[in-house]
Amino acid sequence: QVQLVESGGGLVQAGGSLRLSCAASGNIFRVNAMNWYRQAPGKQRELVAENINGGTTNYADSVKGRFTLSRDNAKNTVYLEMSNLRPEDTAVYQCSARMQIRPFYLETEYRGQGTQVTVSS
Repeated sequence: QVQLVESGGGLVQAGGSLRLSCAASGNIFRVNAMNWYRQAPGKQRELVAENINGGTTNYADSVKGRFTLSRDNAKNTVYLEMSNLRPEDTAVYQCSARMQIRPFYLETEYRGQGTQVTVSS
């Protein structure tokens, strides 16, 4: 069984930093895309950062220059370094990964449980 487990959320003051981690475990053949989403109360789910096959990382305009996605492919782990945090960054952050569990299988998207990030002003 494949699962994604996130950690690193919490409460931080505006201007502060947090680092989120998301580790994929289970029967995995290949991890392709690894992404971070967030959803604030009353708002739509937003793609924060995406990295496909270890290539270029794309960021939402609202986080460019402040957030950095990185991957440790040996550990099937993705990180989100968040700096200069703002109250509007408050949301539940969720990682997702598109993975193949067997060679020649179609990739499937898996999602973590989400972790709360709260930025106080």
